[in-house]
Amino acid sequence: MVQHYSWSRKLFIVFNYTFLAVLSLICILPLINVFSVSLSSAAAIEAGKVTLWPVDFSWKAYEFVARKREFLVSMGISVERVLLGVAINMLLTVLTAYPLSKEAANLKFRTGYAWFFVFTMLFSGGLIPSYMVVRSLHLLDSIWALVLPGALPIFNVILMLNFFRGLPKELSESAFIDGAGHGQTLWRIVIPLSMPSIATVTLFAIVSHWNEWFNGLIYMNDPIHYPLASYLQTIVVRMDMSSITDPTMVRLLSQLNDRSVRAAQIFLGMVPVLCVYPFLQRYFMSGMTLGSVKE
Repeated sequence: MVQHYSWSRKLFIVFNYTFLAVLSLICILPLINVFSVSLSSAAAIEAGKVTLWPVDFSWKAYEFVARKREFLVSMGISVERVLLGVAINMLLTVLTAYPLSKEAANLKFRTGYAWFFVFTMLFSGGLIPSYMVVRSLHLLDSIWALVLPGALPIFNVILMLNFFRGLPKELSESAFIDGAGHGQTLWRIVIPLSMPSIATVTLFAIVSHWNEWFNGLIYMNDPIHYPLASYLQTIVVRMDMSSITDPTMVRLLSQLNDRSVRAAQIFLGMVPVLCVYPFLQRYFMSGMTLGSVKE
């Protein structure tokens, strides 16, 4: 069947596609430029010849980064932080959102609990009390200082709570009739049907832990414990190479431009998240519960 659109609808479609294409280019072109700079020679970068394509192709910036111990250590810390942080975030988010998604008749003081969590999202004790709590718990210079302070992201709880509320109540009721408890209902029914929401919240948690740099600066006394984002914020931005004494590294650095080294490290820092997204993107769809309840 051929659809006939009015001129206003056609104009909107053209404008919409044009706007989205321009917006996509705005997001993609800087990434391409960073990648091109990381693969270009120092002379081409100094001359300003590099735009969207590498000039005088060279792997030396990546060779320098691969030999740089601080970058590799910070990358490992960030991977550890993401694995621990996302697991804790998702566990606490699901276990908090599930009971709050129930009616007040099923959970006493549900409204009070919900407002308590919303209050903590809007108001906090501040930086100094947070630092004093972490120090009192002897978490400084440990991975737990990067994971535990943000263990329960309230915004993600609200997203998950609203998704759980949208699931058909008949599914849970039928499970209870069959003798299932809340734990079995959550694990075998609610979570499988909530994969789009869980995938979205998981991606939010991954990006948040990977890109968060401020906690690393305030909770880590030794830069060797910095996660990658904190390392990029301090070492790469200032480009302090005074600590490099290895002759091979010094020789490589003499052949490089500081922009190429910075670009190589920034691009490598983006790669893990770019690799994770395609595996979660397939869950970003609606209608997962369509047909679950028959009339």
